[in-house]
Amino acid sequence: MTRLSALKSALLATCALLPTAAFAQQTLQTIEVVGVSPVQGSEIAKDKIPSNVETIGARELDHSRAPTLLDSILQSVPGVSLSDQTGNAFQRDLNYRGQTASPVLGTPQGIAVYQNGTRINEAFGDVVNWDLIPEMAIARMTLMPNNPLFGLNATGGAMSIEMKNGFTYQGGEAQLFGGSFGRVQSGAQYGWNNGTYSAYIAAEGAYDRGWRDYSSASQIRRMYADFGARGDNTEFHLSFTGADNKLGSVAATPIEMLNQRWSSVYTWPQSLHLQMQMVQASAKWTPTDTLSIQANGYYRNYKSARVDGNGTEVQDGGGVFVLEDAAGTPWDINRNGPTANTLAADAALGQIDRNTVKTDSYGGSLQATSTTQLFGHDNHFVVGASVDHGNTNFQATSELGTLDNNLFVTGLGVYIDQPNAGLAPVNLNAKNTYLGIYATNTFDITSQLALTAGGRFNWAQINLRDQTGFAPLLNSNNNFQRFNPVVGLTYKITPDMTAYAGYSEANRAPTPLELGCSDPANPCLIDNFLIADPPLKQVVSRTVEGGLRGEISGGRSAYAADLPAYRKAPIKSVAVDDGWRLRWGLSLFRTENSDDILQVVDPLNPVRGYFKNAGTTLRQGVEAKVDLAWNRWTAYANYTFIDATFRSAFDVNDPFLRVPVGVVSGNHIPGIPAHRLKLGAEYAVTDAWKVGASINYVGSQYLLHDETNVYPKVPAYWVVNVNTSYQVTKNVEVFGLIQNLFNQRYYSAGTVFDPAGFNTAGGGTAFALNDPRSMVPGMPLAAYAGIRAKF
Repeated sequence: MTRLSALKSALLATCALLPTAAFAQQTLQTIEVVGVSPVQGSEIAKDKIPSNVETIGARELDHSRAPTLLDSILQSVPGVSLSDQTGNAFQRDLNYRGQTASPVLGTPQGIAVYQNGTRINEAFGDVVNWDLIPEMAIARMTLMPNNPLFGLNATGGAMSIEMKNGFTYQGGEAQLFGGSFGRVQSGAQYGWNNGTYSAYIAAEGAYDRGWRDYSSASQIRRMYADFGARGDNTEFHLSFTGADNKLGSVAATPIEMLNQRWSSVYTWPQSLHLQMQMVQASAKWTPTDTLSIQANGYYRNYKSARVDGNGTEVQDGGGVFVLEDAAGTPWDINRNGPTANTLAADAALGQIDRNTVKTDSYGGSLQATSTTQLFGHDNHFVVGASVDHGNTNFQATSELGTLDNNLFVTGLGVYIDQPNAGLAPVNLNAKNTYLGIYATNTFDITSQLALTAGGRFNWAQINLRDQTGFAPLLNSNNNFQRFNPVVGLTYKITPDMTAYAGYSEANRAPTPLELGCSDPANPCLIDNFLIADPPLKQVVSRTVEGGLRGEISGGRSAYAADLPAYRKAPIKSVAVDDGWRLRWGLSLFRTENSDDILQVVDPLNPVRGYFKNAGTTLRQGVEAKVDLAWNRWTAYANYTFIDATFRSAFDVNDPFLRVPVGVVSGNHIPGIPAHRLKLGAEYAVTDAWKVGASINYVGSQYLLHDETNVYPKVPAYWVVNVNTSYQVTKNVEVFGLIQNLFNQRYYSAGTVFDPAGFNTAGGGTAFALNDPRSMVPGMPLAAYAGIRAKF
């Protein structure tokens, strides 16, 4: 390896692991670089990015400060909040600027997520399963708004995850922690290299029985391994990611039941089994000091199996079980003939819905990065192309059952199969092919002013084929294409302050699930059943963003000489002793989505629904942050305001009133809190002992399916967390943390539902309620302790 190449690799490794806030008594001030595309190798100085890009390193992700990956992101990234649809800490939604990356099928996905340059939004519903990502193996995460180079679903932004390898991580580490609700979690990692070859492996396991009544225990098993080789001008990596997770779920519960018992649940069992194996290969060739070629490829196998106990539309029809169609006509629940009702008249009816998703996906990217000067000015040019293909089989069935007094559904061995009433087994094949061609260029007009311009062309083909022979309306071929531009400026007002402004567009194609469930005349059980396929339009976002960011420092310091520059930018190392450093940022953004896709319930049967284009929506707001490192103190504060509204008039169906209601321009989008405030601090009591605390405030939000804003909001809430760690020896550390220190009772999410109760085998109603609000309660106080050893 040449001396210059070695220096570049060392600087990149340093930047990849650099924390966002300074800690202890020494701080490394350097030029942090971030990728402008999903493929590693496109890095540029962060200060030349014309948007509020955020990065967090491995230090912010360790379990001494937060028990899960999502909790770490929540604590470290301004503007991010978490919501919950499953009642499982490993399967929550990540919300940013009013857009979502969620593991729940049917949730509109507005954030693209990449692991080592590979898109990990699953092919069938674009969902993001955060529990499949090995947390310990993460080197750095970058949240990039206002950048269409990340392809489909980047309407709200993109998350790029860089994993460790033997060149960036050496040594070994093992950790074990556990605590409340039966949580036991362990992990180990080891990295090695001899300059030419490298190896890295990480494995994690976790068990959590959950805190809600009757919730199934969660079991997490995942691993990551990487083998690397490099020469003077080349580097190659082959990696494997695998996971086999069983997750318990407990969805929203009527507020009347929660008022009686905070841990109560509403219909069960609910469980999810996820399996995933992914092989990735990447290569980099640097023929000159200013030109590099990057390529990657992958194969991903994904399986999910869901079991969900619910109420049912089945009712007694004079001694036999029947279903009514949209016109109110009763049909036998089996197309082959009547099924006798032999149950006691007071037996409450339910059903167990099961679905499976099996996907094989593969693809790759090819990219070139040039830093050759243009007209004597620094210039950074990236051009590339990517292709992703997915082949999915989706199957679903419903088994008739009965509910006991605890709302547990017991199957009767009778499967519902009546297409005339819109409820029949589903067997669907979906094929996705996504192609992208992109380019971007950052040109230094002066030493202070840099211009970025580029764009990406997206082409998506989604083909659906019914495999049962009884749902021909599902068969369709769908094509979407669009070019999305980006342009922006950064201006260094002073050496310590930068102004930026940018404009970008992005799009997302409807998912196979949305396309297959978009007919108001044939609503389906989301996410279990697909009926018909009227066309949906793609969602297009247009974002304008501007802001300021800066850094100031003071106190005694020792100055080190300039190092040879990465991409010809001076890098300075400053050791701060009894000094301080303040980083800050202020950003304003406005994102308008046209033809946004909305999930609408069916007025006659509120457990069913469909997807529709709902016109224009607007998400605009402010992000402000400050990070302080001073002697033994580190602290942060950040605030986000989001005004999320519908800008078009359209009709939706109220799940409680069971009638169409009109949404008008200015109504707020449900499920998006307007205010989010995060505060935190850590103090080194001694060189070995640290204590810290954080507070997370989330403002009120409208209930899901309350697009007309007529129901009481989900109340605002705040949660305080504390943590401590002690370095017993150079290689051994113990730590502890408490989540929700004051045991606050709060709701993390809520929805409107029909409280009318469940049908009985005799034609009556059981378990009827009055309040149409159903909530997901927040986790009560939880304490954890652990130990970490390095070797």
